[in-house]
Amino acid sequence: MAEFSYKARNKDGDELSGVVVAPNENIAYGMLRDKSLTIVSLAEKKGLKGFGGLSIGSPVKAKEIVVFARQLSVMISSNVPIVRALRVLVKQTDSTTFKTIISDLADEVDGGAKLSASMAKYPKVFSNFFIQMVRSAETTGRLDEILEYLADQSEKDYDLKAKAKGAMIYPAFIIGAFGLVGVGMMMFVLPQLTGVFEDSGAELPITTRIFMGISDVLLGYWWVFLILIIGIVLGFRLAIGTEKGRETYDKLKIRTPIVGPIFNHLYISRFSRSLSTLLASGVPLTKSLDIVADLVGNTLYKNITRKTIREVEAGASITSIFVTSKDIPLMLSQMMSVGEQSGQLDKILIKVADFYARELENSLNNLTALIEPVIMVILGVAVGFLVSAIIMPMYNLSSAI
Repeated sequence: MAEFSYKARNKDGDELSGVVVAPNENIAYGMLRDKSLTIVSLAEKKGLKGFGGLSIGSPVKAKEIVVFARQLSVMISSNVPIVRALRVLVKQTDSTTFKTIISDLADEVDGGAKLSASMAKYPKVFSNFFIQMVRSAETTGRLDEILEYLADQSEKDYDLKAKAKGAMIYPAFIIGAFGLVGVGMMMFVLPQLTGVFEDSGAELPITTRIFMGISDVLLGYWWVFLILIIGIVLGFRLAIGTEKGRETYDKLKIRTPIVGPIFNHLYISRFSRSLSTLLASGVPLTKSLDIVADLVGNTLYKNITRKTIREVEAGASITSIFVTSKDIPLMLSQMMSVGEQSGQLDKILIKVADFYARELENSLNNLTALIEPVIMVILGVAVGFLVSAIIMPMYNLSSAI
């Protein structure tokens, strides 16, 4: 969160000054405008200040946000006052962190603040997209509908990400477990047999000699490998912490064979659905693109969207940048062009989002079906090497005796 110093005038023309806490300048401006103030100046203060008076060690789970939005929607549609509804949700929420946040929202709204402005104090919990949607709902008086819609869309996004992660857990677990077993055998089992093999004087298979060499290296220099692994992990984390490193990593994710299309479908679906929702709620195109740029979750698409904003502000078509990028599917550019020309961009985008969501699900199902036989083949080859390297020499030795 950042602090912004402001000077403004109220309805009576009196000049006021103070500090407002917000994630960015746009939201700070909106919070002051919601108080019927005319902004004279607004500037960010140097340094980071708190988190709306609350320090949160761990973020609120995505599932908790979905439940919060759905339950609040149901109560508001049943004509329960918003402050009372928030107080009820405080009692129904299990997370201590989220309890504190909802309680603070209730206090803010009870004191005259708008719900969207109160949520803006917690950017790690409520995304800019979520806040803008609530703000547009407050203007149109459709808060219950928008909250229900947000719950539905958040749940879809959560399910897509969960499926993508789930498809990767199985192979990662199998390969990791097999790697640990292999290292254990190299360091603890094979050294016990090395002396027996050498005393026999028999010529050992090439696979056995390779495994013995690897075992000697692991026993003598295990600390080097440990330092190397830690260095690689830390180096990777530091690299993706930089702007250039993050951009390279995000490019690699969508350009890698097999898994690249999965990430591509996920980002395109999220981009299309979010942009459609914002446009349908009356948020201006450039503002919608600005919100979606941070929401997609990929630096490459974020930069493309930022360039598109500048082109749109200059009077160009929304597809001027998209159509020239090899990382954007041609279908998306063409459908957006049709929607722009027909004045139904929001409706076209939701169809695109549904299409890529189905493509993502199909890709995940195909990947899951492909992984199992591939893993079995890898395990079979590994077991074959193990048999030829250890079991066969032991069998030949016992036969000679």
